[in-house]
Amino acid sequence: QVQLVESGGGLVQAGGSLTLSCIASGSSVGHMAWYRQIPEKQRDLVAQITSGGLTDYGDSVQGRFTISRDNAKNTAWLHMNNLQPEDTAVYYCAATRRRFTSPRLVASNYPYWGQGTQVTVSS
Repeated sequence: QVQLVESGGGLVQAGGSLTLSCIASGSSVGHMAWYRQIPEKQRDLVAQITSGGLTDYGDSVQGRFTISRDNAKNTAWLHMNNLQPEDTAVYYCAATRRRFTSPRLVASNYPYWGQGTQVTVSS
């Protein structure tokens, strides 16, 4: 079993930056990802990364957000720049123990999810 703990959320002004962290425990993980969700909406992909460092991003964050990881620390980060009010959401870390060559996975491939961390961007 894998446990995921996110941290780093908070309140930031538009144009600001935040970095989210996700620490996995219980087992080493393969793919890791960040999703976000606002009330009454589906959970949307933000970014995902293979164990080898290949990345995939949602269209709305391309060029502003960067996902990275340290396999030795079983940790992934989401570096968010130029944040906008529409980035306000609960951000969830997801992971799977499986390893894939392509970075593009659908959400159903991730069996492990964190509790989420709130990111609020004020205008």
